[in-house]
Amino acid sequence: MTQFAETPTLRIAYEDGGPKDGPPVLLLHGWPDDPRTYDAVAPALQQAGFRTVVPYLRGFGPTTFHPAETVRSGEYVVMAQDALDFADALGLKTFSVVGHDWGARIAYVLAAVCPERVPRIAALSVGWAPGELATPALEQVRLYWYQWFMATERGRETVRSDPKAFARIMWETWAPQGWFSDAEFDATAKSFENEDWPGITLHSYTVRWGETAKDPRYADLDRRAMSAQSISVPTLMIQGGADGVTIPPTTEGKDKLFTGGYRRVVIDGVGHFPTRENPEAVNKLLLEFLKA
Repeated sequence: MTQFAETPTLRIAYEDGGPKDGPPVLLLHGWPDDPRTYDAVAPALQQAGFRTVVPYLRGFGPTTFHPAETVRSGEYVVMAQDALDFADALGLKTFSVVGHDWGARIAYVLAAVCPERVPRIAALSVGWAPGELATPALEQVRLYWYQWFMATERGRETVRSDPKAFARIMWETWAPQGWFSDAEFDATAKSFENEDWPGITLHSYTVRWGETAKDPRYADLDRRAMSAQSISVPTLMIQGGADGVTIPPTTEGKDKLFTGGYRRVVIDGVGHFPTRENPEAVNKLLLEFLKA
């Protein structure tokens, strides 16, 4: 059942399961996705005694803004602050984080700027590097076509006019064919009907490359995140061996950046959506990691 939590900027919709006194795990979805990505993961964690809390990120599903004039920022540091505000609203002093795609980038920010709140993180499908993003290698540049497209007016209009069709192209090309059904996509695509989804999407993928302005209210948090040179929180990184957007070489050789312990696992034959494509393998890895 969907519940709601009030923060200074958002009314966050979320799903809560498992024992209330169990170790809390915040499950953060990515783009273009929603909490349904954890439908085969949350029950396994709950059965193992963990409390799972799965919010809809800003711009997704029933999550809404207040006040109305709040900047529709898609910055990862802003969404990291959303996560902290959300945890505060639920009374969670510490919580582990499992994040996929955008959720993984949020998890890295949280681990970098407030390790005292986050005892461990699991990041799926994207790696971490300190500082501002460097221009990727050309093979990765080619796969990021949608990000460059959104930096043009025609791309922005495409996202605004048909967000579901735009999202579906990613599902069809980021993983081996046949991994999802129409019903599965349609269930998640309802979250893209949020009126703020296009704006959050466009801002997120243009601000990360310096093509639009950041929200100045989060300048201090942004400086802290950008200045971090390592992550001290124990980290599990799960990479799909057949990822069609984040190629495996981009997540290799990161060990030296993690001073609190780091493990990278590649799941062969899996694309960009491991929790959906092979939840059994993901659950095994997560339970081993979270129980350690």
